[in-house]
Amino acid sequence: MTPSPEDSVNPAEPVKPADPVDSLVLHATDNHVSWITLNRPEALNAITPDQRERLIQHLSHASSDPDVRAVVITATGRGFCAGADLRGGPSTGGPPSGERAAGDVARVIRLGAQRLIGAVLDCEKPVIAAVNGTAAGLGAHLALACDLVLAADSAKFIEVFVRRGLVPDGGGAYLLPRLIGPQRAKELMFFGDALTAADAARLGLVNRVVSLDDLEKTARDWAERLATGPTRALALTKQLVNASLDTDRTTAFAAEAAAQEINMTTTDANEGVAAFTERRTPHYRGR
Repeated sequence: MTPSPEDSVNPAEPVKPADPVDSLVLHATDNHVSWITLNRPEALNAITPDQRERLIQHLSHASSDPDVRAVVITATGRGFCAGADLRGGPSTGGPPSGERAAGDVARVIRLGAQRLIGAVLDCEKPVIAAVNGTAAGLGAHLALACDLVLAADSAKFIEVFVRRGLVPDGGGAYLLPRLIGPQRAKELMFFGDALTAADAARLGLVNRVVSLDDLEKTARDWAERLATGPTRALALTKQLVNASLDTDRTTAFAAEAAAQEINMTTTDANEGVAAFTERRTPHYRGR
């Protein structure tokens, strides 16, 4: 039976006002895909601390929610993300105001931008970036931390830090050398030139470039394909690949064997093997 409005609202409890950050980070789950959309188009989706925390929250929830089997991060307007909102002072990583104690900047970076990038890298579901426009600074690193990157042909990637006299943060000096090698990474970070989507794809930063009109459809196709896959196997594969460049061969081989041991306890692994032997298409359920 559908509850009436009187059933669903307790008049003794005050109705909580809508959280304004909900309008700045849109979220919906559709066909087992969590869609996370930055929605500050007037600021080219520069990230505020509240938005950052909401992004981390959505990514954490995606990891733990069995109904979510893939994630897409995208944005509204003509920019994907212009980086951290520098107008908010020290709490956003912006210019300091007043006295600054030793360690303040490092603490802001560690608890802010690095936590956000870590949340993407550690998410237990595959994460796709659908880059609709310019991705600069932290915004570029947010996209590049994702497992797969789709870019509109009008998108640009900019290591903007040097233009502001800053050191790259948000994991940039960790991510870029692993994606394109140290020489190319230093070229991007030393000069801060805008990189077109086509050049980003040529360097290996982007998986595919599509027209802006096709971006959402392509992201949806990829995400829904991932969402029908063996979710735990994908999570373990992501962990192995992300750790591979930081470990020696012995450690990597041991991690691989352990991951396969863990994966063989899942329903999907048994289904995959059974489907192979029975010569049929597997039906994965994400567990």
